[in-house]
Amino acid sequence: MTTTDTKITYYTLPLSGLSCQGCVKKVTKALEDIDGVRIEDVDTQSLSLETWGESEQYSLRQAVSAIESLGYHVGYRHHFTLSGLNCGRCVAKVEAALDEQPTVFTHAVSKTHAEVHTSLSADALIEIIHQLGYQAAHASDNDANVSTDNESPAQTDARNANPETSEASEASEASEAKSSSVDNPADSSKASRQQYVLSGMTCASCVQSVENAISGVDGVANVSVNLAERSAIVKGSASSDAIVAAVANAGYGAEKVEDDNDRRERQQTQQANELKNFKRSTFAGLGLGAPLMAWGVFGGSMTIQSSQDQWAWGAIAVVTLLLLATGGRHFFANAWQALMHKRATMDTLVALGTGAAWLYSTAVVIAPALFPEQARHVYFEASAMIIGLISLGHAIEARARANTSKALDQLLDLQPPTALVIENGQETERPLDEVKQGMTLRVKPGAKVPVDGEVVDGSSYIDESMLTGEPVPVHKTAGDTLHAGTVNQKGGLTFKATGVGSDTMLARIIDLVREAQSSKPELAKLADRISAVFVPIVVAIAIVTAAIWYFVGPEPSVSYMLVTATTVLIIACPCALGLATPLSVTAAVGRAAEVGVLIRDADALQTAAKLHTLVFDKTGTLTRGQPEVTHVNAIHGDQERLMAIAASLEQHSEHPLAQAIVGYAKQQTLSLPTSNDFNNESGKGIQAKIEGERYYIGNQAWMQAQGIDTDAHQTDIDAMTQRGETAIYLANADSVQALIGVSDPIRDDAIDAIARLQQQGLEVIMLSGDHPDTANSIGRQLGIDHVIAGVLPDGKSEQIQSLQQQGKCVAMVGDGINDAPALAQADVGVAMGSGSDIAIESAQITLMHQHLGALADAIGLSQAAVRNMKQNLFGAFIYNTLGIPIAAGILYPFTGMLLSPVIAGGAMALSSITVVTNANRLRFFKIKSDDK
Repeated sequence: MTTTDTKITYYTLPLSGLSCQGCVKKVTKALEDIDGVRIEDVDTQSLSLETWGESEQYSLRQAVSAIESLGYHVGYRHHFTLSGLNCGRCVAKVEAALDEQPTVFTHAVSKTHAEVHTSLSADALIEIIHQLGYQAAHASDNDANVSTDNESPAQTDARNANPETSEASEASEASEAKSSSVDNPADSSKASRQQYVLSGMTCASCVQSVENAISGVDGVANVSVNLAERSAIVKGSASSDAIVAAVANAGYGAEKVEDDNDRRERQQTQQANELKNFKRSTFAGLGLGAPLMAWGVFGGSMTIQSSQDQWAWGAIAVVTLLLLATGGRHFFANAWQALMHKRATMDTLVALGTGAAWLYSTAVVIAPALFPEQARHVYFEASAMIIGLISLGHAIEARARANTSKALDQLLDLQPPTALVIENGQETERPLDEVKQGMTLRVKPGAKVPVDGEVVDGSSYIDESMLTGEPVPVHKTAGDTLHAGTVNQKGGLTFKATGVGSDTMLARIIDLVREAQSSKPELAKLADRISAVFVPIVVAIAIVTAAIWYFVGPEPSVSYMLVTATTVLIIACPCALGLATPLSVTAAVGRAAEVGVLIRDADALQTAAKLHTLVFDKTGTLTRGQPEVTHVNAIHGDQERLMAIAASLEQHSEHPLAQAIVGYAKQQTLSLPTSNDFNNESGKGIQAKIEGERYYIGNQAWMQAQGIDTDAHQTDIDAMTQRGETAIYLANADSVQALIGVSDPIRDDAIDAIARLQQQGLEVIMLSGDHPDTANSIGRQLGIDHVIAGVLPDGKSEQIQSLQQQGKCVAMVGDGINDAPALAQADVGVAMGSGSDIAIESAQITLMHQHLGALADAIGLSQAAVRNMKQNLFGAFIYNTLGIPIAAGILYPFTGMLLSPVIAGGAMALSSITVVTNANRLRFFKIKSDDK
C-alpha cells in the first residue's frame, strides 16, 4: 500500500469465493457506484483499487461490505488470544488502534480474545497490539472451520484437504497471502458444499438472521437460505457443528443432510409435522373464535357489566389462554427467541397482537372498575380467530410450497434406490449408497441405469431422452457410456461403475438445479433490505398509532387504542415479502429443468428476461457440427466409382472434410480401391496412385498448384458457395473428375427456433469463422440478417464486448467448449450441452436437450418469472402500504369504521396464500413442446 501526494491511497485486497469471470463482473458492478472508489484491476484472486477524499476509509469499508454481500470474501479472518488486558479501557484501547487501520474492516475484541477481519497479515496485527503494551498470539485452531493465520477460506480448505502437506506448504502459503494472492476456491468450495434443513423460520427477517449467523462462521465462503423450502446451502470449509451451533445461537434449528434424497425425506417429514400442527391450531382457533364472534355479531354482549359476566368471560379467558399456550405456542416461543437475540419477526407481531388483546380483555374481566364503562369490551374472540386464521394461512401455504419442489423431486426419482451388483459371479441387490466406483453391475430390460458406467458386456437400446431430449433410443455395446437415470429398453447389459453418488451426471444436474433454486436475484435484495428493518418499523408504527388514539381519539380511547395497535401488528406480516421471490425462482428453475434447460442461478434468470441480442456460434449450434457430403457433381465417370476413389484418398486424413467423404462412402457401402504412393500436404490436399493412375483431391489452390484448370467449373463452384457448401475437387492428371460439396448441415430445428426468437423481439446475430460468402449463405437460409464472418475463436469475446459497448444486453450461444471466453464475456452464456460437464460448467444456461427451441422457451419462462416476482413484490408492498394505514384507522374520520383485528388476521393469511399461488402458476408455464 502506497500513498501519493494527491491523497490517493492504493489498496490490494485478497479475494476468495470468485470462480469465474461472471463473479468478477458482479464485483465490478457492485463497486461502480461507490463514491471515492476506483477499480484498478480485479480478477478471481485479488482486487486493486484506489480511494481518495476525507471519507476514504469509509469508502473502502463500503467496498468490502458490497463484495461480501454478494457472498464472496475479502481479506482474512484472524483469531488471537490476548493477555494483559485488565478492564474495559484496555479493550477500548485495542479497538481504537484497530479502528485506525483502514484495512481492518471489522473486529470483535474482549479481554481474552480478538477476531479481526482484515487484509493485514496476522504478524502485522500482533505487532500493533504489542505496541500498545499487550500480548497477542495465534489462537489454537483444532477446528477445521477456523482459518489459520493469513489464510483465506480457500487456503484453509486446501490445508484441511491435504493435512500431510500442510507443514511443507505453510511458508509458501504465508508468502502468497502477504502478496495479496489467494487460491481460487472453486474446487474446494464445490467439494465442501453442505445442505441443511432449517426450522423456526417464518419470514424474510428470519432469512436475514440465519444468513448472517451462518456467514459469520469462519470458513463459510457462501450461503444461500431458501425461505420457501426452509433450507440452506453452504459452501466453504466450515464444520457442520459450527454451522448448526451458529444457527442455534441465532434462535433457529438446523440439521445437516447428506444428499438430496435425505433432504427430501426430512423436508417431507418437517412439512407433514408443520401441516399437522397448523391444522390443529386452525381447528382450535376457529373452533373457539367463531362461536364467540357469532355471539357478538348476533347481539350478544361482549362487555363486562356484572359479576356474572366476569365469571363467564373469566372462564373464556382461561380457555383462550390454553389456546394461546397450545395452538399459538410457536408464535410466542419464536417471538421470545427473537427477543432474546434482539430482533423482531412475524411471530413478534402475532404474539404482540394476540397477547395484547388477551391481556387487555383479562384485565377488564378481573378489574372492570379500572376502565371506563364504554371501554369494558373484551376481545378474546380476536385472539382466538387470529390464531386460527393465521394457522389456516400457514397450512395452505405449506401445502402449496411443497408443490414448488416437485420438478426437483422428479429428477431425484429418475435414479433407482437399488442396483444389481455382480460379486463372485452372483447378483446381489444393494442399496445405491453402497455402490462403489469400479464395481460391476447389471441392468435388466426395462430398468433404470443406477449409476454412470461403461458397458462391459451385452447389447441394448437405452432411452436417454431425460438427458438429450432425443426420443430415439441409443444402441449401446461394449465400451459405450451409460448415464444414471436413463432407461434400458430390451437387452441386458453388464457395466462397470465409473461415477457414483455425487459424481454421476444426474447428480450434477440435480446439484445445479438445487443451487439455482436457492439463489437470489437482484430483485430479492430489495426485499432483503426492507425486511431487515420492517418489523421494528411496524412495532414503532403500532406504538405511535396507540399513542394517537389514546391521547386524541374518541372515547373509549383505551379500546380504540387496543384495536388499532393490534390490527396494525397483525396485518403487517412480512411473510408475503419473504416468499415473493424465492418461490418464483424455485418454480421457474424447476419448470425449466423439466424441459431440459438448466439455469445456473437466479441472476441468470433475471438477466435473460431483459436480453436484447442473441449471438449464435455457427458450428455445432446452428449447424450439426459434423460436416456431411451434400452434393456430388460427377463430371467424368460414374459417381459411385469417383466417390470410392475420393474416399480411398481421404481415408488417411484426419481433417473433418475428409472424414465427411469417408463417412459418405461407408453410408453408401462403397468398396474402396487400394491407394499407394500417398502424399498429404496440410491445408491443401492429397495425392496418391490408384490402379496405376495418379489422383488429386483438395481445394482450388491445390488444383492450380498441380497445373489443373478449374476455370470451366467456376459456375458450379459459385452455386455451391451460395448453398453454403465447401467445394472439394477430385482430379486426375488431365482434368477435374468431380466436384464434391461438403457442408455442415443446418440443424432441423434451427430455422423455426430463430423465427421464434425474432418474434420475441430479439436481435439474432451469427458468428462464424467461415468465408463471408459461405457464412452469409447459411445466414440467409436461417433467416439471420446480421452475420459476422471470418471470426477466429479468440475474437468471439471481442465481438460480444463490442455489442455490449453499444448498450445491448447480450447472450452468447455456443457449444460450451471452444466458446468459453465469449460465454463468460456475455451477460448470459448459453451452452448446447448434451450432458457434457464442460457445457454445464461454462455457461449460465445449458440446453441439455440440444433443441434450440428450448432457448426461446427459456427466455419466455425467464420473462414470465421476472413478471411473477414483480407481481409478488408489488402485491406485498401494496398490501402493506395500504393495509397498515387502514389498520391504523386513517379511514375512521371519513367512514367511522375501524378494521377488525380478525379481518386483519385473515388478510395477512390471504397475502401469503396469494403470493404462493401466483408463484405456482410458473409450474404450468406453457412450453411449445407441450403442444407436440
